Amino acid sequence: MELNSARRIADFPERFNAAENLLGANLAAGRGDKAAIIDNKGALSYGELAERVDRMAGAWESLGVKPGDRVLLCLLDTRDFPTVFLGAIKAGVVPVPLNTLMTADDYRWILKNSDARAVFVTGDLAEKWGEIAEDEESVLFISSEGGPWPDLEDVLRAARASSDVAPTRRDDTAFWLYTSGSTGRPKGAMHRHASMRLAANLYGRGAVGMHEDDVVFSVAKQFFAYGLGNSLIFPCAVGATAILHRERVTPDVVDRILSEHPVSFFAGVPTFYAGWLRRPNCPDKTVAASLRLAISAGEALPAHLGEAFRARFGVDIHDGLGSTEMLHIFLTQRPGAVRYGCTGKPVDGYAVRLVDDDGLEVGEGEIGNLHVSGPTSASAYWRNPEKSAAAFQGEWTITGDKYIRDADGWYTYAGRGDDMLKVGGIYVSPIEVEEALACHEDVVEAAVVGAEDEAGLVKPHAFVVLREGVAEDEPKADELRAHVKSKLAPYKYPRWISFVGELPKTATGKIQRFRLRDQA
Repeated sequence: MELNSARRIADFPERFNAAENLLGANLAAGRGDKAAIIDNKGALSYGELAERVDRMAGAWESLGVKPGDRVLLCLLDTRDFPTVFLGAIKAGVVPVPLNTLMTADDYRWILKNSDARAVFVTGDLAEKWGEIAEDEESVLFISSEGGPWPDLEDVLRAARASSDVAPTRRDDTAFWLYTSGSTGRPKGAMHRHASMRLAANLYGRGAVGMHEDDVVFSVAKQFFAYGLGNSLIFPCAVGATAILHRERVTPDVVDRILSEHPVSFFAGVPTFYAGWLRRPNCPDKTVAASLRLAISAGEALPAHLGEAFRARFGVDIHDGLGSTEMLHIFLTQRPGAVRYGCTGKPVDGYAVRLVDDDGLEVGEGEIGNLHVSGPTSASAYWRNPEKSAAAFQGEWTITGDKYIRDADGWYTYAGRGDDMLKVGGIYVSPIEVEEALACHEDVVEAAVVGAEDEAGLVKPHAFVVLREGVAEDEPKADELRAHVKSKLAPYKYPRWISFVGELPKTATGKIQRFRLRDQA
């Protein structure tokens, strides 16, 4: 489907199936023998992936799973993830990828909430599901790469490769993504068939220019919205090759992947970039000679990390903002238009606005609540009308983020709505204070939350991770306070500084400030 003719759901044919659209285009373009995936088992061509997907699509009937039924994917990053994910979508079954780092209690709750008919589990994760499987006898469990249940490879071998495509429509639900649930239980965001191709056209191809010659590696896994786009949707949409790594991605893993594969498109998160770049043996452009572009999302990219990356590799990191609700990035920097410290400008096809707490639009240079309108928004949260109404308001999706827009139309992150501090009646962005702390040579990471002083007024409290060997004492705290005062308006400096060994984070690397507030 042409980029310029597919910016809205209405631009798609009424009958539309996302899996058939993504894979069929590659076969029609003659890419059947080209590597779609390189994982722990080696290369898998687009033709081989399409056959596995067809077999998966043909297996559902024998498994007792009907169109519209939900199936949970608790799968590590191997070929089995796209096999089950796309095989479900092609047959009209609704796949629901799960964070593989969740607890058994989370999994049990999601299974009940989703009414899932089947669960696919990588053998490494089977222990978390053992008691659940025993208690839920009506739910089918399938093992991937070992495990106590019927094996996925046996299921595929026994199935007939089906060329049939479910008669889905462009605005039918194709898959769900559960939010991280950092405040309460996860919410199941329901995404449409057209959204996969739209996200690829508008961001993957349109904004950052991924193309068929790219070799892609993403630190974020496929169960995250960010990783799903990077490693599955976008490469399939353009005919690129995705490198999948089943285990946790560490700096050593990335070093090895860059040395073994001509990675040209790299997708990371700020936390990873920070840890990778501070290592003495971090590689440079001589090792990553094919690298042409890097992207970042998950939290705001500090300017000093972008500058350090560019100095080492000779290419830019393109920061961006996306969400589970919007499927992928909708506010971004672009090749040739990078301004570190800013998130960027809206992706073509999306509109954003900044409003105050009364819903009135704010002016340039003022902090406002960010709302986004675009064609990839989830339709609603499953079985959660109250939070659906709060998040999806007409054409606008409420992000919960605070931003500032300058005269040139660049948007700069100012924190989450519940992270913002009001000091002396003036909004203070914790991100701004964190950035000032992070550029001190002795600081590895910093997070800032609000705390009440003796008068009950909110002031900044900083939690700081120092580099190894630096004394964690009051003279160092005083030095850091003076450092912040030299960078920012005096009222923004942290009144308290607590030294910690590490900051609490989600699986995606986001700082969990709500946990720090309990310690402030």
